[in-house]
Amino acid sequence: MLIEKTINEYTDLMSSDYGALGGGGASALSGSLGAALTAMVGTLTLGRKKYAGDQTLAEATARRCCQLKTAFLSVMERDTAAFEAVSAVFAMPRDTEEERQARNDAMQAALKGCTETPLEVMALCVESLELARGLLGHSNQSAASDLGCAALQLGAAVQGAWLNVLINLDGIEDAAYVADRRTRGEALLEQARLLSDEVYAAILQALS
Repeated sequence: MLIEKTINEYTDLMSSDYGALGGGGASALSGSLGAALTAMVGTLTLGRKKYAGDQTLAEATARRCCQLKTAFLSVMERDTAAFEAVSAVFAMPRDTEEERQARNDAMQAALKGCTETPLEVMALCVESLELARGLLGHSNQSAASDLGCAALQLGAAVQGAWLNVLINLDGIEDAAYVADRRTRGEALLEQARLLSDEVYAAILQALS
């Protein structure tokens, strides 16, 4: 499993010709880091008298972001498996019309699988960014830069995931499916980009 690898092992694998661990996996990992940073900011707010009125929010945010951190990593694993399913199609025979049809059907199903995982990353990013925004003005100011970094990680994650959605939609023949996922992805992208920009701008202003 990817999550059991060391950082060196993971980056070595990503820099190789393995292929399955590419932009989709990197986006999911970036999302996990963003959620983890947000959880850290919440945790660093707990037990501080200065933020006595924010304890419930901080605790709930830290707890949920720890769950989201794990959810991102789960998607990373499934995204890699989805890519491997696409790769497996190329080994299928295509000598007869029946074999070519079976191969095409398998490829269409595999491409849809590769579309669903980055869309899931995008949805997780939106939720994580909403939680990060909730900590603005209600968290340990000593960790303000960390909250800003969380917003950047999540913003990068959602944009990277969107690119992976688009490249897979390009090969899918089901027009209704393509239109639905494109609409859904565009909405998630807009939400996430606005949230990421809002959090980062607020932190930048506070630290300037």
